[in-house]
Amino acid sequence: MKVFSGPFKNERKILALGAESAGNFSFFDGKEVYLSDDFGDLLDEESFDKFQKAVLDFIAEKGKPEVVLTDLHPLLRTTEWGKELAERFSAKFVQVQHHHAHIFSAVADYLFQICHSELESESISKKSGFRIGVRNDIDDFIGIACDGTGYGLDKRIWGGEVFKFRDCKAKRIGKLEDQTMIGGELAIKEPARMLISILGKFLPKEKVYKYVKKFYDRNQFELLWNQWQEGFNCMKTSSTGRVLDAVSVLLGFSGNERPYKHAPIDLLEKNSNKPYEIEPIVSRGVILGTERTPESKDRKMNMDSGQARMTDNDIFELQTTELFKYLVKNIDKDKKRLAATAQMYLARGLWDIISSFCHPEGSKDFKIFFAGGMSDNKIMSEYLSSKGVISSKEIPRGDAGISLGQLMYYLSGLSSQL
Repeated sequence: MKVFSGPFKNERKILALGAESAGNFSFFDGKEVYLSDDFGDLLDEESFDKFQKAVLDFIAEKGKPEVVLTDLHPLLRTTEWGKELAERFSAKFVQVQHHHAHIFSAVADYLFQICHSELESESISKKSGFRIGVRNDIDDFIGIACDGTGYGLDKRIWGGEVFKFRDCKAKRIGKLEDQTMIGGELAIKEPARMLISILGKFLPKEKVYKYVKKFYDRNQFELLWNQWQEGFNCMKTSSTGRVLDAVSVLLGFSGNERPYKHAPIDLLEKNSNKPYEIEPIVSRGVILGTERTPESKDRKMNMDSGQARMTDNDIFELQTTELFKYLVKNIDKDKKRLAATAQMYLARGLWDIISSFCHPEGSKDFKIFFAGGMSDNKIMSEYLSSKGVISSKEIPRGDAGISLGQLMYYLSGLSSQL
């Protein structure tokens, strides 16, 4: 159990239950923040039983929560149990979007690092540029969240996101291009399904089959191809993890399996070398409901042209299909360099999104945070760090830090917009 102190002005007892794949909880007793250890995947019955017992034992020691926080996904075990606990303790029930929580875990880490320097609360507020807990608001900052799966506000699967946080409001300003998960969550277990849907955007069927025939016989492939074309049991996702899974399969570092979380990506990173030079393609679109209407297709943004200015509904999108076009075209080159190129493409593209957004703001100095499981990726994190982007040092960057991010999000006042 980790304990953190900070400049909080909230006396309510708050319990945050995190997500599911890396079970953890956090508790705020009005003075200090407590972060539990990682209980592992809560889909495992033994892990979930241990998690529940630890939470209830902690409540018995610290007192009943007045607020219970969970992930936004309605079907997670922590969400369902959180509703039960809120009802049992007559507590307020609040759901926090997964990637907002990731980013706020990085924000929390940054603030707690300053607190550790034994600065006075008022000095912390001025020096950090944040006012979490001091007043019910927060200053401007930008957050990048990259992971495998997170339930989005539009009920789609997010995982490659850029947000602007300002005046107790969160705005999604950028994302990775949506790709299709053939068979939904089966595309996590069989990453070649992602490869089929991505390559199918620009290659004929026969050429796509060439890249996956080692995993599927002809009949299996035909079924998957038809399923993708008809959109049957398919899900759209902006996930960074799913893109890098597909890259790992394409380059031959991973098979069509996922023996453990992030396995294909770990193999991709392990086999990375010096990247080739490739310019990320960032386009701008308008969000209408849950659909994206492109203003321009496959077009590199001109950062100095003024075209990067946004209306309230505009969003920047990093074109990941363009990355696969490059990889296929250069498939006979050094595979280890191509592996590094894919990761650098994403990192540079995310930075281009931020540069595009900040252009109309002039020289305003935003603090920028990078969070989520992919922020442990060395190539991506080192590139963004070179641009001054901040990542967690002590709090886990993946789902093991989600509960603390939920807690800090609530304390910041942003939960009032949900």
